[in-house]
Amino acid sequence: MKVIIASNNEGKIKEFKAMLSPLGYEPVSMREAGITAEIIEDGETFSENAHIKAEAIYAIAKTPVIADDSGLCIEFLGGAPGVYSARYAGEHATDAERNAKVLDEMHGVDLPLRAAKFVCALYFIRDDEHEICVTGECEGFIGEEPIGDNGFGYDPIFMIDEDTSMAMLDDEEKNKISHRARALKKLADVLAQEISK
Repeated sequence: MKVIIASNNEGKIKEFKAMLSPLGYEPVSMREAGITAEIIEDGETFSENAHIKAEAIYAIAKTPVIADDSGLCIEFLGGAPGVYSARYAGEHATDAERNAKVLDEMHGVDLPLRAAKFVCALYFIRDDEHEICVTGECEGFIGEEPIGDNGFGYDPIFMIDEDTSMAMLDDEEKNKISHRARALKKLADVLAQEISK
């Protein structure tokens, strides 16, 4: 089944393709589907933003769509960057600039207060009568400096243990524990249950 991933983020597309293809889906990006719509994500939660994106793309394509909204939530910063993760250091900031802003704000903060989590909300629209929303989380803490060359976004400063950042994992390892992987697992379980009814 062809499914449009409501994103042009190359890192996300790569993860979705790796995780959805074995389930029998044919994931394509918005660009590959010929969709160039600019979607305003003005929801207050990850779930709201995922719904906004999925609904907009489904209205255009009338093809199954999966949208995600995800980001980094840091306890010490009151949950920030949160839904503003992609724009936290400005609209056109690089990953490195966003990471630098977070590290600057966390400078001098002791380890017990550096707790953080990645959150992913997935919204799946199969047709006019089937919509599903699930969320996944991955807990860790903010490191002292960027470490690792894999992944994207805040992966280099997100530590999953004392010695390992998310950016040190290869794709296969990341796709077992990431917030997106956990949300996709939930979605796959729901879809499997529907099929078996």
